[in-house]
Amino acid sequence: MIDLSVIIVNWNTRELLDACLQSVINGVHQYTTEVFVVDNGSSDGSQAMVRVKFSSVCLIENNSNHGFARANNQAIRLASGRYFLLLNSDTIIPDHALDELVASMDKNPQIGMAGLQLLNQDGTLQNSIARTPTLLTELTNKSLLRWLFPTRFPGKEFRPDSPIEVESVIGACLIARAVTVRDIGLLDENYFFFLEETDWCLRARRGGWKVVFFPHIAIYHLQGRSAVKVPVAARIEYWRSRYLFFQKHYSPVVFSLLSAGLGVKIFFELHVSLISSLFSKKGRERFMLYFNILLWHIKGMPESWGLQGLNKEQL
Repeated sequence: MIDLSVIIVNWNTRELLDACLQSVINGVHQYTTEVFVVDNGSSDGSQAMVRVKFSSVCLIENNSNHGFARANNQAIRLASGRYFLLLNSDTIIPDHALDELVASMDKNPQIGMAGLQLLNQDGTLQNSIARTPTLLTELTNKSLLRWLFPTRFPGKEFRPDSPIEVESVIGACLIARAVTVRDIGLLDENYFFFLEETDWCLRARRGGWKVVFFPHIAIYHLQGRSAVKVPVAARIEYWRSRYLFFQKHYSPVVFSLLSAGLGVKIFFELHVSLISSLFSKKGRERFMLYFNILLWHIKGMPESWGLQGLNKEQL
C-alpha cells in the first residue's frame, strides 16, 4: 500500500513546480509515495518539463483551468495512498518534513486533516491556520480582531509549543486521511478557488474528525505567485467563494446580513480609497479594486470576471 499520495495543482508556475517536485521526491525517505501533478491548462511549458524531468510523476493534463477543488479531486480519485497531501506548486519541502507529517498522523488516528507551519522564503512565519468565516470575521477588520483577541483569532506570530486542534488549516499544504475523505466526500467543486479547504475542514469536524495544526513541522511557501498576477480577478473570486460558503453553511438570514454588510463595506472602501488615491499609487490601486468589485455586483456577478474567466494569454 502507498503511504502518501502527493497532489500538486499547477497553473503556469513551471520553475516553482520544478523546485517543488525536486524537494518532494528527494525529501521523503521513510514512507512510500506517489506524486500527481494536475496541470490546469498551463501555457508556460509546465507539462513538458514534468514529462522530461519527472517521469515517475503521474501527470494529468487539463485543457483549461478547472480550478483548485476540481483538479485535486481528479487526482484523489486515482490516488491509492493512506493519506492525500494537497500541496501548492509554490512550496519547498525540507528534508524529512513529510516523513514527520505522516508519522504524526499515524500516531493520532482521530485526526482527519492537518496542516503545518508555513514559512516565507526568509524563514519568517506565515499564517498557517484560519477560523471558519463568520459575520464577525468577514465584516470587520481581521488585523484588528487578531490584535484585540489574539487567542481567539491567532495571527502568523502564533506558534504553540505542541500540536493543537484548530478550525481550519491553510490549503497550501493540507494532509487528509483517505478514510476521512471516503467518509465526508471530496472537495466541493462549486468552489473554483479560495475557501474550498475551509469548507473541507468544516465538513471533517462535523463528521467527528479532528483538524490539527502541527507547529513543529515547517515548509517554505512562496505565497500566491499565480493569483498575485491578477489581483482584481483573484479578489472577485474570493468574494464569490465567500458568498458560496455562507449560502451553504448558514441560514438565509445570516447570508442576507452578510450581503448587506459587504455592500456597506464596498461603499466605505470606495470613499476611503478615493481620498487616498489622490496621494498614492496604492490608494489608486485599492480604489480600482473596489470599483471593479462594485461593477461585478452590478453586472450580476458574472463568472468571467473572476479567475475562471482568465485566458492563458492573461498570465
